[in-house]
This record gives sequence, structure tokens and C-alpha cells, in this order.
Amino acid sequence: MKIKQYQVDAFATRAFEGNPAAVCQLESWLDDGLLQAIAEENNLSETAFFVPSEIGFDLRWFTPVKEVDLCGHATLATAHVLFDILGYAGPSITFETRSGELIVERKGEWLEMDFPACPPTPCEPSEILSKGLGQQPLEVLVADDYLAVFDSEATVRAITPDQALLAQLDLRGVIITAPGTDVDFVSRFFAPKFGIHEDPVTGSAHCALAPYWAGRLGKRLLSARQVSKRGGSLTCELKGDRVLLSGSAVTVMEAEITF
Repeated sequence: MKIKQYQVDAFATRAFEGNPAAVCQLESWLDDGLLQAIAEENNLSETAFFVPSEIGFDLRWFTPVKEVDLCGHATLATAHVLFDILGYAGPSITFETRSGELIVERKGEWLEMDFPACPPTPCEPSEILSKGLGQQPLEVLVADDYLAVFDSEATVRAITPDQALLAQLDLRGVIITAPGTDVDFVSRFFAPKFGIHEDPVTGSAHCALAPYWAGRLGKRLLSARQVSKRGGSLTCELKGDRVLLSGSAVTVMEAEITF
């Protein structure tokens, strides 16, 4: 059997920046164990699989160790493949996912994703979190992940986390964030429990970051940069209970999986 696969750098304007994702085109769903094996073989933070549906496409995402409920950069990568490689002609694509319907619309050179907002709420910082980050955050909030807020971009860039400690936390991962020097805010994301020590650019994390910074800065349209080693930029717009995340993507590889 053969499966067509694309590797795409999402939230990138050129190859080798942003967050790489594998995108696999399927005619129908394969066994979950096989999907997980492909994701493990790719060893990228996410591998996306899509299948045609009545209203668009069914879409699922797998890390090297498990399936996840929501992934921004692999959704962006899949839409890029459909629009720019496979010739999808409509102005927008509807994906049916474990997080409901997600719509991606072409906006000039960028793609805009309509995701559910996930406003974080304050919580008491745990000793494991503070020790794992090696710094005491100014405040800690919680949504799908822990959100640790720091004073400056320099502090966020300098943190070297203890991945073994962060893996002991009960949630998916840890977002760290601070005001940016030339954008509204910066962030980094760690999810060792999911096999991802540091994710280069994490769209789903911005479902919590956007509501937090919109409230703190008093603005709904925000510029953001994830300051991982590869780095990547995106814009966020808070719109009611939704977050519009926009970015661009670049294809770096086309391959065929044979098994």
C-alpha cells in the first residue's frame, strides 16, 4: 500500500522555519495503530491525516506517541496542501475534527483558521511547575495547558526547562509567555508528556494566549511570535468565543509511504 505524504513548514515564510508537520492524504480511514505508527516514524510534533467528508474533510492529528484533540500548525499545513498542491478551488475549507468544525479561509498570501477560544483562568502555581521552569512566574493560569506569565521576552527566551519535571504535570503541556519587544506577545510551548520537548510554533496554544493577551492589552487583534529555536509568527484575533489564527506555510518535501 502507498500513501502520499507532504511535509510542510507552517507559520513560516520560507523553508526551515516555523513548525514542520507531515500531511497524509487518505481515501478512507486506516487502522488507528497504523496511523500512530506513521506518526512515530515521522517523529515530527504532528502528523495530520485527512479524508474527504460530506461537508469538506475529516481531519485527525497524531504526535509520535498519541492522538490529540486540536492542532493548529498541522491544520494550517493540511489547508496549504489542499489549496496550493491539490488545487482545492473553494474560498474556504471545513474540517470535521475532535474539536468540532474548523474552517480555514484563504486571505491573500495567508491562511486564516477559525478555532475555539480557550480562555485560561488563574490557578495556584505548583512547585513542580516552578522547579521545572527554573523560574517563578509572575502568574499562572490554566486551560488545556498551564500558562506561565513572565516579565520579559528575554526571560522567556532564556528558560531551559527540566523536561522530566514538566512531564509529571497533569495537563498536556506548559505555555510560557511575556510581552514582546516588537510584537504584542511572545511564547514557547513544552509538552514532554506527548513526546514534544519543545514545539516550534503551537497554534492551539494561542487559543488560550489570545484571550489572555486581549484582556490584558485591551485589544482584539494581536501580533505574536513563538520564540523557539526555529521560531514562527502569526496573528490572532479574538472574535467572541472564537480565535482567528493567521499564518503562511511552505512545502519542503513530497514523499510516498510504502508498506
